[in-house]
Amino acid sequence: MKLQRKTRRALALGALAVSGALALTACGSDDTGTSGGDSAATAKAGAIDCGDAKGQLQASGSSAQKNAIDAWVRQYSAACKDVQLNYNPTGSGAGVTAFLQGQTAFAGSDSALDAEEIAESKKTACTDGGQAIDLPMVVGPIGVGYNVPGVDSLVLDAPTLAKIFDSKITNWNDKAIAELNPDAKLPDLKIQAFHRSDESGTTDNFTKYLSAAAPDDWKYEHGKSWEAKGGQSASGSSGVAQQVAQTSGAISYMELSYVKDGMKSVKIKTGAAEPVEATTENATKSISEAKVVGTGKDLALELNYTPSAEGAYPITLVTYEIVCDKGNKAESLPAVKSFLSYIASEDGQGLLADAGYAPVPAEIITKVRSTVSSLS
Repeated sequence: MKLQRKTRRALALGALAVSGALALTACGSDDTGTSGGDSAATAKAGAIDCGDAKGQLQASGSSAQKNAIDAWVRQYSAACKDVQLNYNPTGSGAGVTAFLQGQTAFAGSDSALDAEEIAESKKTACTDGGQAIDLPMVVGPIGVGYNVPGVDSLVLDAPTLAKIFDSKITNWNDKAIAELNPDAKLPDLKIQAFHRSDESGTTDNFTKYLSAAAPDDWKYEHGKSWEAKGGQSASGSSGVAQQVAQTSGAISYMELSYVKDGMKSVKIKTGAAEPVEATTENATKSISEAKVVGTGKDLALELNYTPSAEGAYPITLVTYEIVCDKGNKAESLPAVKSFLSYIASEDGQGLLADAGYAPVPAEIITKVRSTVSSLS
């Protein structure tokens, strides 16, 4: 574990040095709408409180929330022109490491901090007795995207997924897949299973699901690093999505907004009567059962990966923004509070559905807003 952390730190340093970091500013918006669209954006931006926010705000981490960040920054930058937010989607592991090393003002992570990371934050990133905390901001279904010619609808369950990603099922016309899809014309085609090469909270949540829902078939510890043997790898959500889209017979897990352009999403057989489709609405049904398990101002959640309610999609993730509860850097604190206050607001959460995500449940996001206002 310690060796993995040292390697992760080195990777984070390299990732932050990449000149192609995603710089999201008002002038960099890809909105090419009409003047009417610009007026609507200005109206929404008018509700944002910039306060004393100014300067550059450096952040990195989860690639799963990139599309949400894009949507938020277009609005925020229209209102707070003195702030330049640079978010680098390096992956959850690299983002947490960069934050702990004091390189960024906040990090995005699809996994809550562990005890060792919280302890480290007290020594490195946070001063004045502060510590890093988890603030849930984005809910998203993890889509299992596939590219199988002639198969427009596909149902899989946890044991079958576990065997596919553990190289125990290697062909699309395997008996286990056929039994779940009696009406599908499954081809005699090799399965090309892709996983994340970087440390990823999406991997952590996907393997938590496999561990919880298929314990007899998935013998690996869940975590940000992929442990199973075999398969192919790619970096980031966009990386695995690109590989699946261009590879016949491919399958991988990714945040749902990346399941497009040549891919379809697997329906998951759960304890419910009907297989469940990956949608933001179905993710919301599942995440409504989440419980806050963090202590103090930490709002880490415990998710239920084996729901039996009709329409509850079981493979979900929560993206946390990770920040110090106190002891944040004085020069970036106003911008951090301003931006996080906006994305936790009703307007900010209201943008998530159009970006392919689900808002955080009301009871939890209310606690997030209160916590953000108390950051120091």
